[in-house]
Amino acid sequence: MQINLHNIYGPQDIVILSGELGAGKTKFVEGFLSNFDLQNEISSPTFNIVNEYRKDNIVIFHFDVYRLTDSSEFYEIGGEEFFDQGICLIEWGEIIEDAIPKEHISIKIERFENNEDDYENKRIIYIEAIGEKYEKIIERITEN
Repeated sequence: MQINLHNIYGPQDIVILSGELGAGKTKFVEGFLSNFDLQNEISSPTFNIVNEYRKDNIVIFHFDVYRLTDSSEFYEIGGEEFFDQGICLIEWGEIIEDAIPKEHISIKIERFENNEDDYENKRIIYIEAIGEKYEKIIERITEN
């Protein structure tokens, strides 16, 4: 299913991605960016903490906070200042949970556990809307 995110997400939207190493968080971001024709621009921000992508009037910040020990380091780099500037996709967001705005979308990605080889690349994705604004976004996504 292909969903056009241009009319759904906007500045100040926060998406938290969690899951074990190799679960597909960065691949999910690549798919997200493909809705903005930015899929060829992606690189994992593991060493930079944040990468910025621009398309027309849309700014998307892709964070990977895996190397941070807690939210104090996130505040030290001014991470919270990005929240008002564009769409923020944050891998390993549970590490900085107390810095995350109260309203956001939480996406947990798990590998599908099965002994059969054809399930090796399958994932289970859990999506939770935290707050009324994001409940409406989920409704719009599921309507498509």
